[in-house]
Amino acid sequence: MMNRINLLLKGMAMGIAEVIPGVSGGTIAFISGIYEELIDTIKSVLGPDLFKGFKEGGIVGAWKAANGEFVLTLLAGMVIGVVGGVFTIVHLLETHPQLLWAFFFGLILASAIYMARQVKGWGIGEIIALIFGTALAYYITVASPSQGSESLVMVFFAGAIAISALILPGISGSFILLLMGMYTFILPTVKEALKTFDVSALVIVGTFALGCLFGLATFSRVLSWTFKHYRNITIALLTGFLIGSLNKLWPWRNVLEYRTDSKGETVPFLEKSVLPSQFEGDPQITLALLLMVLGFILILGLDRLGAKSVSQKQ
Repeated sequence: MMNRINLLLKGMAMGIAEVIPGVSGGTIAFISGIYEELIDTIKSVLGPDLFKGFKEGGIVGAWKAANGEFVLTLLAGMVIGVVGGVFTIVHLLETHPQLLWAFFFGLILASAIYMARQVKGWGIGEIIALIFGTALAYYITVASPSQGSESLVMVFFAGAIAISALILPGISGSFILLLMGMYTFILPTVKEALKTFDVSALVIVGTFALGCLFGLATFSRVLSWTFKHYRNITIALLTGFLIGSLNKLWPWRNVLEYRTDSKGETVPFLEKSVLPSQFEGDPQITLALLLMVLGFILILGLDRLGAKSVSQKQ
């Protein structure tokens, strides 16, 4: 029973993380000790293991092959987290953005340290992977968005890439869509499909969904394979992703450019990290630093929740 409650709480934390631009649920999955099980489960659900289990044991066999209890509990927690995050995190982003970013900066910084400690021996390969991951994630946070395309081929690949980013610690799928220039096209199209059931909108949403399934099925296998054969290098790369993403979470950022979202509201689009003294507004330095420390300490609790799971896998 306690294992289910713990898994539900981890799912809630992942759901909340996915609501926040620039934060990945994959980060929470890793530090809470369920990342590799999650990747292997996705691989089983979207692969031949599920059909093999059904063929050999019917519904019960398919349930076991899909790790059904794990999936159901985690998804329930994620739904609760997403719903709660929409009503709380979004409000905090609008009213106290610096303080919220400060909290998550501390959380991700501690997560990077935690992840680096999982590498059993640093060699030249691990160091190169760390530097590459850091540079790539940092580039993503500062890159200028492209114009995007409304072609179905581009929509498909946008879904595949964005969903792959969602399961990578330190990389946000929604931010990837922004960089590809697809965010302001996909979201309004999804809204239109849900409201009017317009055929062309439904085709685009269906193509995007197929891309997501393709991305999950493919990328989960790649990650599962690299964890089994190049565990240290893979973790070093993911650590780099976290370090590089810290620029996106820096509490003091001045807006360089705005964009209009799917609701017609003007929201920040391009931002530049600055020192608190250069921040255009009240930097709230004391509270921000306290929340950074709180986010850092919170990882210690998640570390303890995931310690048992991690030790069993190692």
